[in-house]
Amino acid sequence: MSDVTRAKHGRPVHHWRRDLVELAALFTAVAVADGVANLIGHGPGGPTLLAISAALLVATAGFHTWWARRHGHAPPTGDTGARPPSEGRTGAGSEEGAAEPLAVAEATALLRMRTTVKDAPGSLAALCTALARRQVDILSLQTHPLAEGTVDEFLLRAPADLPTSEISRSVAQAGGTATWIERADAHDLVDAPTRVLGLATRTALDASELPLALRQLLGRCTIRSLPATSPVSGRATEGAPVEGALEDTVMRLRAPEGGVITVERPYLPFTPTEFARARALVELDARLGPRIPRGQDMLTLPEGNPITVQRADVSDLEAAKAMHERCSPRTLSLRYHGPVGDADRYLNHLLSPSFGRTLAVRTASGRIVGLGHLLWDGDETEVALLVEDEWQRRGIGIELLGRLVAMAAEAGCASVYAVTQASNTGMVAAMRGLGLPLDYQIEEGTLVITARLDTPPVTTSATTPVTSSLPYALGHARQGAGKWTVPGTGADRD
Repeated sequence: MSDVTRAKHGRPVHHWRRDLVELAALFTAVAVADGVANLIGHGPGGPTLLAISAALLVATAGFHTWWARRHGHAPPTGDTGARPPSEGRTGAGSEEGAAEPLAVAEATALLRMRTTVKDAPGSLAALCTALARRQVDILSLQTHPLAEGTVDEFLLRAPADLPTSEISRSVAQAGGTATWIERADAHDLVDAPTRVLGLATRTALDASELPLALRQLLGRCTIRSLPATSPVSGRATEGAPVEGALEDTVMRLRAPEGGVITVERPYLPFTPTEFARARALVELDARLGPRIPRGQDMLTLPEGNPITVQRADVSDLEAAKAMHERCSPRTLSLRYHGPVGDADRYLNHLLSPSFGRTLAVRTASGRIVGLGHLLWDGDETEVALLVEDEWQRRGIGIELLGRLVAMAAEAGCASVYAVTQASNTGMVAAMRGLGLPLDYQIEEGTLVITARLDTPPVTTSATTPVTSSLPYALGHARQGAGKWTVPGTGADRD
């Protein structure tokens, strides 16, 4: 043990023996220095002795430096747990002359897994042990209690070369049933409460976010909104109970405006926990009432007319009807594909934020001269335009189309589609002008043009001269299984 010890509070404690040794060493050094000085100053070989002393001093300093570099900075291997040099990387001066390559990190993949286990002690532990044996890391876990058993939802990090079938087999051996696995992404790393709060915030700011928020909350599912009354026949649609209804893979919720929101996920039953979360989100939307972000963009047409583009909702119903009255019968028939007198019936539904987003183009006097609709149609998204006759071929339609497609991309939609007559080369040219991959399909004499949103849309601003002869009014009716469905209205045509 050293002569210097430490007290309880870390203060060094000195002993008298060390002080005595240091004092003796000091007197000895003074005596030796005095003797050497007298020898060099008065002796005949003084300069020679001085040169020899300097050489010895340099040699001693060099030897000390070499020794310190070789041994002084390497801590004992046993104290640090470091590997001996022969087991680690070789130095630059070794015989190999190259460092050992570092280990490459194993490639992994994010997975979402859901399985049902018995509600018994040790069931979850057995499941976790089975995953650990496969080198699968559990990043997060949510539990959904059922009447019999528990649904456990995991976010996993698994080796990339591990088949999901092997994971399912291990889970089954550990007692899991009805196992479902799919790929996940970095967005799933956010914990469930944070994700739900973020979705609630988005819904509170914009009513049109409700279908998108439900889809992100529940995963891949089909969401359809039916109005309280059919915009075609005017008959009341079948409603949902106030508290909603859950039937295995289908849930029905009471929409804020009195209609029905149907959520269907055929590949996986909904749990009561998911149903409660979805119902709470819909109730929040109902309590806040109709709302859209307020703001507008000022633009100037090529001929110098100023216009504004902004979001519209049911509060703009009368102004939209007034625009209908100024449109020609041909323009209305191209948009709605039905009797001109029925055009006003669709507006209340189309302007509702619950069914999508609407952009309105206004003149300097505040008159609406153009409407663009981005409509949630189950798993798909439709774009539809209507421009007043006197304002067509001025770039308004192209401006609206580009903005609607950009909104769809921002909302995470995989594609958008528009349907027009097969002879409408102007609409085809407008869709091509977006700079997106396009698919074409003929359905009952109409042309369905689908734009895949894998690249940013290329928009043509209304401030740029437009030479296209695009007829800006479009719309369609698609034939479904045994009924006619008017996209964006959720109504059936008899």
